[in-house]
Amino acid sequence: MTIHRDDGPLALDEALERLGRTSLADHSMPSLLDLVVSLAHRSLPGRPEASVTLMRGSRPHTAAFSGVLAKKLDESQYGKGYGPCLEAAATGEVVEVIDTRVDRRWPGYMDNAARQGCLSSLCLPLPLQEGVTGALNVYAREPAAFDDDSRERAPRLASYAAVVAGNMLLYEDAVAKAANLEVALRSRAVIDQAKGMLMERFRLTADQAFQALAQVSMESNRKVRDIAERFVESGELGVPSVR
Repeated sequence: MTIHRDDGPLALDEALERLGRTSLADHSMPSLLDLVVSLAHRSLPGRPEASVTLMRGSRPHTAAFSGVLAKKLDESQYGKGYGPCLEAAATGEVVEVIDTRVDRRWPGYMDNAARQGCLSSLCLPLPLQEGVTGALNVYAREPAAFDDDSRERAPRLASYAAVVAGNMLLYEDAVAKAANLEVALRSRAVIDQAKGMLMERFRLTADQAFQALAQVSMESNRKVRDIAERFVESGELGVPSVR
């Protein structure tokens, strides 16, 4: 997602503090990653463009970006199947490009980056959880834009971002499991209610009642839960005579 708002430069310590006090309940993963790229853009020297690459298996995508330049450079690498951000995500190592005009790694990508106006970059790994990796990509318009201080500061921001984003993945997974459990419990309750009504009305066993619901489900190509809800609400089952 593109960051449209720019509130000016920000000290790194303040950027880290903002990430540290982020409430997961107030964010989704996209909005959290938007915050990460915004803080990278504002807190690193030279106001570079930033993006976050996420990889599930071998499929990368740009989950957040501070400007069009960052997104275009990411997608250029995805199209070629190689580049510094993919290298950082795959290896877990920081990858720096000092000058895209002379660096001969990743042929084709470097020429394109220079034409787009990116003359140096720093890509930092974001190890999130098993099966999901990523990189915080920082693209500068000047060659050799990253000095020793930048090389020390940027990994700190990436480390904080990896922890917060990893926690967000765990949080969203827990929320999804809780929601699925709630749906499952509601489904079981209405199916049990429908079974009880069928058992009383037609003098069926519990197994016969469930088989009646399952038969309608198959014939109508609808979920058993939906058939049970309809029967509980209307008293109509719509099956051939139950025996």
